[in-house]
Amino acid sequence: MIVAAGLSALLALAGCAPSAEKATDQSAEAATCAARGGEMRPVGRLQSVQCVIRYADAGKPCTDGAQCQGDCLASADARPAVGAAASGFCAADSNRFGCRTVIEHGQAKPTLCID
Repeated sequence: MIVAAGLSALLALAGCAPSAEKATDQSAEAATCAARGGEMRPVGRLQSVQCVIRYADAGKPCTDGAQCQGDCLASADARPAVGAAASGFCAADSNRFGCRTVIEHGQAKPTLCID
């Protein structure tokens, strides 16, 4: 009985240890991210580590995402009505967390909050 309990505890602890495969995957992802000009950083409520790429056209005026490397977004204080004529600015980076109002074809889409 004691042997079985000890073996169970050992197996439980082994499941908590990070695997070499996961570490290799993370370093490969970080290398790919860096090659694309990004950086691995914690984002969102859970602070999951993701590749965030800064866009060269950040802040450029726009009326559609096709004019930007990323999305065309309404400024944080604008909050245009859904479907209203609107213009915005090119997103600063690829981080999709937070509240954002996308502008497509000169019209505001519904505000989406991702945490």
